[in-house]
Amino acid sequence: MNKHTETKKTSGKGEGEITSVVNRRLFLRSAGLATSLGTIVIAAGCNDDDDPMIPGSGDTVDLGSGDVGVLNYAYALEQLEAAFYTQVIATPYTGITDAEKTILTDIRDHEIIHRDFFKAALGDKAIKGLTPNFAAIDFTKKDAVLGAAKLFEDTGVAAYNGAGKLLKDPNYLLLAGKIVSVEARHAAVIRDLINPKSADFAGDDIIDANGMDKAVAPADILSAVKGYVKDTITGANVGK
Repeated sequence: MNKHTETKKTSGKGEGEITSVVNRRLFLRSAGLATSLGTIVIAAGCNDDDDPMIPGSGDTVDLGSGDVGVLNYAYALEQLEAAFYTQVIATPYTGITDAEKTILTDIRDHEIIHRDFFKAALGDKAIKGLTPNFAAIDFTKKDAVLGAAKLFEDTGVAAYNGAGKLLKDPNYLLLAGKIVSVEARHAAVIRDLINPKSADFAGDDIIDANGMDKAVAPADILSAVKGYVKDTITGANVGK
């Protein structure tokens, strides 16, 4: 997007809102670059000797074991998020504002980058493309869409935090840390859209007594999101 187009899109917005939109655009570009570089590093480490198990066969999608299992776990969640935001932008809810659409479009683009990153990194060890099930979400209603977005983003942050300790390769842990920081920004901005200018962006339902984001084990995360995907996913060997 050139400067003329950006200026035209942001005309009529307050100074703070324009700054916010521009900052998100700049972050999107840098996030894409970081992910592209990360793919080179992580793909080089995923060789055939890491894990002899090829996940994703049969009626049940098996995420696999070891670091490959953890990466497939992240890939599954990123597939779900990318599909959700793609639908949100394809069929915007009633009354969506330009600012809201800009934010949700940026998040969609981040999630697509993350999804494609894991797919490329895993190569032939990647699970298949999952089939989302968003039948319970009314995409015409703002509250329904943002409520689902809050669930996916909060779950995503907790999932990365819970799975980080299972990674054996420090390069993978470093890259996961970079991605979860982006997911945390998503979670914060979605909460702000729901409850503007409140302290809910870092509510005590997601931050523990030590001021840390909560961490949730893969089994609990998969149980929480299973209603949003038609495939049956098993992560019994993730990290083992």
